[in-house]
Amino acid sequence: MPERLTYRRQCRYNTKSNKQRILRTPGGKLVFQAVQKAAKGPSCGDCGNALIGLPALRPMEYRRLKNREKRVSRAYGGSRCAKCVRSRIMRAFLIEEQKCVKQVLAEKMAQQKEPAKKSKK
Repeated sequence: MPERLTYRRQCRYNTKSNKQRILRTPGGKLVFQAVQKAAKGPSCGDCGNALIGLPALRPMEYRRLKNREKRVSRAYGGSRCAKCVRSRIMRAFLIEEQKCVKQVLAEKMAQQKEPAKKSKK
């Protein structure tokens, strides 16, 4: 019959945060080794895809990292993927261009109305 094992930590129940692995020691004894939860890693806030170039760690381990290890060197480096940043920049640029075009059209319309008013008088 296999050897019975007991949890070696405070929590004595098979919970999500109390996962264990069975290991055999060099002395031939079976012991439990605590297993950490698998880290999900950071994802893009817009599209939800995983961010490339950032480590997948548990939240407490992120706090121990340096700032340069937590983000990528570009705008929105640690929170948005490159594709979403590109689309944001494009959208902002096109909106600005649209404003300029509207202004130019408004000026043209104003110039066309002025000669029309003068010819009537």
